[in-house]
Amino acid sequence: MFLVFHKPYGCLSQFTRDSSSHRTLAEFGFPAGVYPLGRLDADSEGLLLLSNERGLNSKLLDPRHGHHRTYWAQIEGVPSASALQKLENGILIQHYKTLPAKAWLLDPQPSLPTRVPPIRVRKTIPDCWIGIELIEGKNRQVRHMTAAIGHPTLRLLRVSIGKFKLGDLRSGIWRELSREERMLVMETQE
Repeated sequence: MFLVFHKPYGCLSQFTRDSSSHRTLAEFGFPAGVYPLGRLDADSEGLLLLSNERGLNSKLLDPRHGHHRTYWAQIEGVPSASALQKLENGILIQHYKTLPAKAWLLDPQPSLPTRVPPIRVRKTIPDCWIGIELIEGKNRQVRHMTAAIGHPTLRLLRVSIGKFKLGDLRSGIWRELSREERMLVMETQE
């Protein structure tokens, strides 16, 4: 079984409750025996895959396999071309240099439903959306990367894994992947 879920803000990528007040995956009626492939922190939204097939975590998440993950990050300010280039070259975060990535301004800027709770807005500081494509996924990596270039992340949404895109699946909804969609997930970028 292979499922796609649009993880909402404030939900943990696990079935068991921890000491926080965050929601868990247990609230969404998943079939017994599935587990999340990878993680999104509670503050992040978007594409989360779940499966009951062992071994998929390594196939999808180990950077050696080249499975790209694309994120849209709403950040404070508008980054310069040189700031985006720093993200692409790899940047030092928490004593670790990230692998090369792709980073770009989203054009047009996406129009997404308002997050609950809404992001903070500053009247004197603009915000914008950028795309970041990675083949690795350290804890809160995108947030650390954008902060390192002086543009803190306000909202973060994973929109694709491999060649599979989240599309218009609404927040809090899950469904089983078709065979064709599963192949898109497993296919690496060239």
